[in-house]
Amino acid sequence: MKLFHPLLVFLLHVGYFGPFLMGVLDSSFLVLPFGNDLLVVWLVARAPHGAPWYVLAAAAGSTLGALVLALVARKAGEEGIRKLAGEKRFKSLHKYVEHRAWLAVVVGGLAPPPFPYTLVIAAAGAVDSSITEILAANFLARGVRFTLLAWLAVKFGHGVIHIFQTAPFRWSMYGFIALCLIASALSIWRWVRHTRGGRQSRRQAKAL
Repeated sequence: MKLFHPLLVFLLHVGYFGPFLMGVLDSSFLVLPFGNDLLVVWLVARAPHGAPWYVLAAAAGSTLGALVLALVARKAGEEGIRKLAGEKRFKSLHKYVEHRAWLAVVVGGLAPPPFPYTLVIAAAGAVDSSITEILAANFLARGVRFTLLAWLAVKFGHGVIHIFQTAPFRWSMYGFIALCLIASALSIWRWVRHTRGGRQSRRQAKAL
């Protein structure tokens, strides 16, 4: 587990870049549930005066990650995202993002896991929703979410720091990171496999 200690130290000591970087990763193809939430809470609890900047960095990073995700989904097309999400789930997502993508993105940005946040962004991108609309809704939702978390961190800062410094919490984080790495590797493999098939289907359809 010592393998993950440098990663935690890095994220905790790069200032505002930590939530930004974690936001990009968390909103892309990786599986990092609550990753940026915990990071923002810890950083704000240690330095409450930096709360607005941590919130801004986290929301901006998440929005950049959402941009990358939406652009990849747009190239993959509906067929690629349908294969990735499954027929039943894609139909449900399509119903919500086809006409009110911004609302679906806001709900996704506010809702905790296991809400399929990345699939909402991907579906919105695949159905050619406005990229500007997707990004604005994502920035707003993530901004509200991280602001609430920052407020809780300021209010209960001492208790948060105490919990984060306990050995059981650190070891649980090591195990959590290990699971996230495995899940992220599987997620990337699925994205490459299914979106590539979607692009091929789209090219064949155009050729006909």
